[in-house]
Amino acid sequence: MTRRQAFRALAAADASPSGAAEAVILGEGAYHYRVVEGWGALPPGFTYRDGAAVCVDSKDNVYAFNRGAHPVIVFDRDGQFLRSWGEDIGFVNAHGAAIGPDDMLYLTDDFGAAVRKCTPQGKVVMTIGTPGKPAPRFSGDPFNRCTHTALSPEGHIYVSDGYQNARVHKYAPDGKLMFSWGEPGTGPGQFNLVHNIACDDDGLVYVADRENHRAQVFDGNGKYQAEWHNMMRPCGLYVTRGKSPLAIVGELGPETAATLTAGVPNLGPRVSLLSAEGEVLARLGTQPLGEAPGQFIAPHGIAVDSRGDIYVAEVSNTYWPVLFGKKPDHELRSLQKLARVS
Repeated sequence: MTRRQAFRALAAADASPSGAAEAVILGEGAYHYRVVEGWGALPPGFTYRDGAAVCVDSKDNVYAFNRGAHPVIVFDRDGQFLRSWGEDIGFVNAHGAAIGPDDMLYLTDDFGAAVRKCTPQGKVVMTIGTPGKPAPRFSGDPFNRCTHTALSPEGHIYVSDGYQNARVHKYAPDGKLMFSWGEPGTGPGQFNLVHNIACDDDGLVYVADRENHRAQVFDGNGKYQAEWHNMMRPCGLYVTRGKSPLAIVGELGPETAATLTAGVPNLGPRVSLLSAEGEVLARLGTQPLGEAPGQFIAPHGIAVDSRGDIYVAEVSNTYWPVLFGKKPDHELRSLQKLARVS
């Protein structure tokens, strides 16, 4: 049986004998989520190609930053299409999306070497970086394949940078560079692919240090505070606001052929919930990668709405050839919704 056939068999096994799909619930302890199948139906002719990132505004509208012909696709919380935009902005490769309390979007374009601040209707009001002109590799200067953006409670802008620059940059609200920190390595304050970034209401900065299999925590001045392990290649990262924040982490899981072929459980890809102290509260998804309800392929971007529902953007179609050496035979699922079960 091929890997593809095995994944389809797992999907078929999740259907009830009558052919009607039963609700799939993920999680443990106090955290359970229902997989909302088919959420976010696209208009005819639209395609995600890959869901790189996702963010949610104050009205619970969902913005899917993707690598298709319509870079930003907007849905209401029920998954009804509202609008799309970004076709004429010049995005090269969608990678990260964050949103401020004023509903302004910060869209990170890794190959485009820029972060654009946009209105919810798609007007660019500020650009950080010089689009199309990356800094020299590992120079420490912004940007070379920047990955994501986060906002402090005071409106400072943090940019993780990235694939070819092991740095975090802090900007003033007007886009002026304040300072940077980080270098390649495995020690505290060093990074091996700084892939995602988030802030909490206390101003702490959380960084997904992907290829070091950890997240690091810093204060607003870039001073190292702590690090969390017990995760497999953290890729997506979202930290809730409030007195007891949660960190929601999308983990890519293993990429060795032997592990994938063996179908080893409990290594990801998955979504994990952690306390602000790094304690694992729940794992969402225990099976190897696939398209069955409750499975993931490449969790890359994470967002949470006002009701605690989780949205997961996946770069499934980009990641599949990396894993298996060939393109998938159909467009793989790139966006999922997990509804909090009270």
